[in-house]
Amino acid sequence: MLLFRQSRLCKIKPGSVRIRVLCCCLRNRTDMKALKTGKFCGLSLKMPIQAFIMEHRQMHAIASAETIRVCLKINRRETCQEKETGGGRFMKNLGMLIICLLLVLAGMTCAAAQTEISLWTYPIGGWTDEQTVDEIIAGFNAVWPEIRVSIRCLDYGTGDQIVEEALENGTAPDIIMEGPERLVANWGSSGHMLDLSDLWEDTRFDIMASSMAVEPACRNADGKYYVYPLCMTAHCMAINYNDFKAADALQYIDELTHTWTTDGFVNAVRALKAAGFAPGVLYCGGQGGDQGTRALVTNLYSGAFTDSEHTRYTLNNDENIRALTLLKTMVSEGLLTADPEIAGGDAISLFCDGENSMTFCWNASAAITNKLTMAKDVTVFSMAFPSEDGYPELQGGIWGFGVFDNGDAARAEAAKTFIRFVCDDPGQAASSVYESGFFPTRASLGDIYSGTEKSDNAEYAIYVPFLGDYYQITQNWTMQRAEWWQLLQRIFGGGDVASEVAVYMDRVNQN
Repeated sequence: MLLFRQSRLCKIKPGSVRIRVLCCCLRNRTDMKALKTGKFCGLSLKMPIQAFIMEHRQMHAIASAETIRVCLKINRRETCQEKETGGGRFMKNLGMLIICLLLVLAGMTCAAAQTEISLWTYPIGGWTDEQTVDEIIAGFNAVWPEIRVSIRCLDYGTGDQIVEEALENGTAPDIIMEGPERLVANWGSSGHMLDLSDLWEDTRFDIMASSMAVEPACRNADGKYYVYPLCMTAHCMAINYNDFKAADALQYIDELTHTWTTDGFVNAVRALKAAGFAPGVLYCGGQGGDQGTRALVTNLYSGAFTDSEHTRYTLNNDENIRALTLLKTMVSEGLLTADPEIAGGDAISLFCDGENSMTFCWNASAAITNKLTMAKDVTVFSMAFPSEDGYPELQGGIWGFGVFDNGDAARAEAAKTFIRFVCDDPGQAASSVYESGFFPTRASLGDIYSGTEKSDNAEYAIYVPFLGDYYQITQNWTMQRAEWWQLLQRIFGGGDVASEVAVYMDRVNQN
């Protein structure tokens, strides 16, 4: 009794077999002739002998001179015994036996093969912890022992440089875990990534049901998918509920939907300032947390940040100019503070320490990270960014997997097998998302946090439907991020809004 592995591990595409057989017994000349000619049980086979190749976890092939039987058993072994008799059909049976033995040898080769692939991850929640990822890999190897996965955890400080050097040296990993801004807009557009359209075939509508913003963010203009998404979040802001209550500013927010209007925001800031509180700081000392200040600007008067095709930045439209002018006025009047020395993380610290009544840099991950160090007089109440009509479009984060084109078809297929397991396996997918601390990109996974140690995350799911256009895939994104905080420094330092935006536009829209 010999073991055949699943056809995918034997590098045989399941599509090459037109019939799936559980058990076929060839006991007479008619059956053997049918198998030889490719006609069996009324079904047409693409190739005659491929009736023996089956798309299942475990397959046993047993042969004798009189009978050839293919027996399928999942998760246990079965012994099939047939008596051997001679006779006039000896030569025909001998031919069939040789064919079966060839299949057995092919099965032995596949079973013995090992494919080694590498996975590099950016710091996405628990996916930056090697022990956590090792446990996920162990679960994968329990099902797919033929594929060995090595892990390397990157950070945002040096990760890009490490990946670029690996691409230059021909040592890039097989799988990279990050977001569309790198996998689509950077390495995908540079021709380094493989198209993952085949992974999307069965899950596209499930993903689109969670958010319509995810699917277009994961493909380029040519329709090639360079990201297979796992999790997402929508960035928000937060207020100190206690300060708002003391300043009688709760009247300006909708506590049920966690939304407010632009007028409500301005009135709340004025109330806080009049009550002696420091409302908040517009940080512009670096790109850390820059998603918050961008979302604040674009939401105030519903301004578009890029064109719909993600080919140009459009900060110079009337809505955005109006928003920047409003914020500059609020800084000039002392209602808000602009600080060119701090970034998003510093602004979070000021909020958590009770120094400021709101922060423009917040999400579910920040809530978990800062929960134990929160000042006693701070009661966090998350909020969407203010908008003129009360319906915000939030900037979000989408994270998933891409596969580098390393010129090895076997490793590429093994990489896809691992990604399918992590993202789609019924017993693993929810755990994979849970470790990230973010939310599923598949609607079918539902609420994964209620009743768990991360139950506080559940309240942030209300922001996912507000996820707006994922403009991070626009060209020159890295340059834009560097120019953004410098633009804010110039404006809040006294520069003319329209003139400074024009400088910004010239720089970020370079071809």
